[in-house]
Amino acid sequence: MFVSKEFKFDAAHNLVRYHGKCEKLHGHTYKLRVTLKGTPNEDGMVYDFVELKKVVNDLVVSKLDHNYINDLIEQPTAENIASWIWGKLDPILGTPNYRLYEICVWESETSFVSYRGG
Repeated sequence: MFVSKEFKFDAAHNLVRYHGKCEKLHGHTYKLRVTLKGTPNEDGMVYDFVELKKVVNDLVVSKLDHNYINDLIEQPTAENIASWIWGKLDPILGTPNYRLYEICVWESETSFVSYRGG
């Protein structure tokens, strides 16, 4: 089974190794989806949504929301943001019962990146 929770955060960035309008400081309302893959436990859940919300807010959203992402990620493309988020969550979200499966980061309503570790 797959269990997902979505989040939103607002942040600014600029792409320092890009030539075009995204090299200038600008912001986005990002959407983030965190997906776990696992088997339901004796309570019938792969992972508690309440706990997932707490973990993601503590380790990711609180660091990115209303911040300048370049302070955390050198070239904060959607791809690099997804990879950074994976690095924060993967060590925490894994047991024999479940594991982190996918991170999706939307930079706009129609443009997003999916990342499954690497």
